[in-house]
Amino acid sequence: MDGARNMNKYDTMLAVNKKRNKRKIDTAKKEIYKMLENGEKVTVTKLIEQTGLSRGFFYKNEEVRALLDRAVEQQAGMVSPKRYIGNIAQKRKIELLEEQNEKLLKEIAALQEENNRLKKALGKRALNTIKNL
Repeated sequence: MDGARNMNKYDTMLAVNKKRNKRKIDTAKKEIYKMLENGEKVTVTKLIEQTGLSRGFFYKNEEVRALLDRAVEQQAGMVSPKRYIGNIAQKRKIELLEEQNEKLLKEIAALQEENNRLKKALGKRALNTIKNL
């Protein structure tokens, strides 16, 4: 009688654990699909934050790990929004620096012309001074 009761408790415990594990798997899957749908980069760190599940769960659970790997593979070429914004800012900075560079090159050319003109004028003045001696 005692053995049957213990077996019943054991079966109940297994059923509860199985149900709890299924809920965890469902939660993880939903979050992965949600992140994919929203265009967010799927990472274990983000999944931990969103679901409250442990890092080990995502790596040890074969079903979740397979889905996670597929999602990450699917997003291989995806750029994170932060990096995209950073790229836009860098492109704008490059454009501004190129404009500034162009202005400086024009200024250099103008100064070189003026320098050449002044050298010629100075040369003529020196010749006149020598002639007057």
